[in-house]
Amino acid sequence: MIYANPATGLVGLCVLFAMLTGGVPIGAALGLVGIVGLAVAIGPDAALIKGGVVVMDTLTRYELGTLPLFMLMAQLFFAANASRDLFDAAAKFFGHRRGGLAYASIAGCAGFGAVNGSSLATAATIGLVALPEMRKRGYSDALATGTVAAGGTLGQMLPPSGALIVFGIIAEQSIGKLFTATLIPGLSQMLFYCIVIWVLTRLRPGIAPPTERAPWPERWRALARIWDMIALISLVLGGIALGWFSPSEASSIGTAGALAIAAVRGRLSLAVLERAFTETLRTSGLIFLVIIGALIFSVFVSVTGLADAIGHIVTALGFGRIGTLLVMAALLLLLGSVLDGLALMLLTTPILLPIIVHLGLSPIWFGIFIVRAMEIGFVHPPLGMNLYIIQGVARDVPIMRIFKGVLPFLASDLVHLFLIILFPAIAMWLPGVLGQ
Repeated sequence: MIYANPATGLVGLCVLFAMLTGGVPIGAALGLVGIVGLAVAIGPDAALIKGGVVVMDTLTRYELGTLPLFMLMAQLFFAANASRDLFDAAAKFFGHRRGGLAYASIAGCAGFGAVNGSSLATAATIGLVALPEMRKRGYSDALATGTVAAGGTLGQMLPPSGALIVFGIIAEQSIGKLFTATLIPGLSQMLFYCIVIWVLTRLRPGIAPPTERAPWPERWRALARIWDMIALISLVLGGIALGWFSPSEASSIGTAGALAIAAVRGRLSLAVLERAFTETLRTSGLIFLVIIGALIFSVFVSVTGLADAIGHIVTALGFGRIGTLLVMAALLLLLGSVLDGLALMLLTTPILLPIIVHLGLSPIWFGIFIVRAMEIGFVHPPLGMNLYIIQGVARDVPIMRIFKGVLPFLASDLVHLFLIILFPAIAMWLPGVLGQ
């Protein structure tokens, strides 16, 4: 080995951070730093061989098929008008209450996030449906935009989460167990958002006036439009949690079910299929590049011993488990204010995961923890991506008003993350009960 030492790893890490903040695509930055770093550390020939092995091993992994299938399922639900139907049903049941449309937005984000698995897509899609309705009925701009921006983050905390699939692949953890572990944190996050809305509307009733009560026949009709989607989502997620089928099999069942739903609703055509396949292949290709780059970078970090060196330094500080986790959380939130969420996860996982294992915590718990911290970055001013997605939907709302609206939800996010640190059983209890 030539320069296989922590100093080489640290230089590579700094170069990677500079490339990411400079706007270099995540996958390209990870792969370039990883392969060049390996060439410096172990020699060019060995680096090329190792890089080739990583590429072949990654592309031939059976579980990698989970990601494009769930994405295709989401695209087919787009065609079936899932977002509007989910929000409409929630609005019919809760809209007459004070803040009811805000609750409906959270429910719509949760439902659509469980289908789509993307925070940005969830915020954009539900925002297009929910924001005009709330503003038309007198809701304050701050509450309306803050609710949808925060609700969008449920997209990665409820399975099938693309971020958890990527984490499971690069950390070599069970995707099914990650999906089960995130159910309670995802649902409790949703509950925290509802509590925030309840408190805000009680303190300032004028920001969310009640609307007319929908008669029960309308409610049942709205529910009838989504029962097939709810049944399919329940089958997919319940089947994974109960061990009836693997995540790869669940994604196949979900895609076939979404195809049938789109066909029954008369929304299926050659143009729809072409668009769905094109978007799925484009997005999957980009994510596969990111995964391969992350794995090559992870090998580089391992070869240089950087992760072990950082682990020894953290241990020597003597902060204890909770103190170390709080330092990690602060670091992730700081980096999350300048980095894209996926870049943050892929940059820090190879370094922080060994420390987590040394602390005696499960890598499954760490997956939930890091995705939760990553999601906070999506609504963390000044660079939270969800906030600018919402401004793109509501162009006449100043960005500072959106910042103001999301702050109470951001505070609840920080409390929620602290509880996950303090009580790891929030994530690990359900997989234990189900024997996973």
